[in-house]
Amino acid sequence: MPGALEQLGRIWTIIPDARLVGGAVRDLLRGQAVADIDLACAEPPDRVMAKLKAAGMKVVPTGLAHGTVTAIIDRRPFEITTLRRDEETDGRHATVAWTQDWREDAARRDFTINAMSCDSAGVVHDYFGGQADLAAGRVRFVGDARLRITEDALRILRFFRFQARYGRGQPDPQAIAAMTDLAGLIDRLSVERIWSELRRILTGPEVVRTLRQMHDCGVLAHVLPEGCDIPRLERLLACGAPDEPVLRLAALVAGDARAVARRLKLSRAETGALAHARGEPVPCPDLDGAAILRLLADHAPRDLLWRAWLRQADVPGHPDAGWDALRHQLAHTQPPVFPLSGSDVVSAGCPPGAVVGQVLGKVRQWWLEKGCAPDHAACIARLRVVLGEGATRAT
Repeated sequence: MPGALEQLGRIWTIIPDARLVGGAVRDLLRGQAVADIDLACAEPPDRVMAKLKAAGMKVVPTGLAHGTVTAIIDRRPFEITTLRRDEETDGRHATVAWTQDWREDAARRDFTINAMSCDSAGVVHDYFGGQADLAAGRVRFVGDARLRITEDALRILRFFRFQARYGRGQPDPQAIAAMTDLAGLIDRLSVERIWSELRRILTGPEVVRTLRQMHDCGVLAHVLPEGCDIPRLERLLACGAPDEPVLRLAALVAGDARAVARRLKLSRAETGALAHARGEPVPCPDLDGAAILRLLADHAPRDLLWRAWLRQADVPGHPDAGWDALRHQLAHTQPPVFPLSGSDVVSAGCPPGAVVGQVLGKVRQWWLEKGCAPDHAACIARLRVVLGEGATRAT
């Protein structure tokens, strides 16, 4: 994180005891790029804010109830959180108190690989064996797995996500036993938090293996009670489908996709994408150019592409058989636009009203049958024919 070192140095000048915590330390030890830089310190949040402001920094009170403030340096955010201990928790929310004990703060974190901290001298403070676990590819809860889960049941889903990314071999047996016994706690979580974790699992590594582990623990039944088709998702991935979470969800869900979208409170865009992916018509490799144009005239290219991926996943052995060529054509063909509008119909002598839409629909149907090839002039000529036929019937 070369660009952030100078900015971190400014923070350490103001708050010398601050340490990097969580994922930043884990990823630095792995030699990976650090996305978010989080720090912790022993001073209470009001004093942290006062010190930063006195030094001329922009400070945002992003989560004072949990001891978090955000320093903005050259548009880069640095979260700084006061050391905490949990006073009370209901499995979803925790009441915290400040502490000056770094080990006590680390003890409330989820996994050993996330419980390390690093001071300004580059010394890593590791109270629970996180470095050894990281090197060995072990994902373990800090302390008692059951206690960590009862503090926040979302840690069940986080375990599987981290196991897929950082774990090697079989998951920690103590964690598996605890998650199997406490899987029902997932039902208490907000569906927004569940979907946030599930979408990361769906786009992360080892998707199929992770979902099977979740199924074996009884966890997946609480995440997607509508039912799952893991083999179908596996076939989709084998086809080389993109890592779109909603597309993968469309393959995974065995029940009513709209019911899933409502229960998980997917965004409007995600709900529409899920429904359209499971919709009709489905393009197939034997379509000619005119048929593809007709499809593109009425359906978004992405919807057609996703339907093609899902249909290929349903083919035994998922052979290519022209699917890649079809998707290339769908992705690189300009969707045709019907050249007429209601004003053209009125200008041609049709009285305003519902009949305008009916006439326009007839011309558009003819345009579709002609492979969307007729231009504006040809459609105007056809419009006159349709209006003439209507006049003839009226007399």
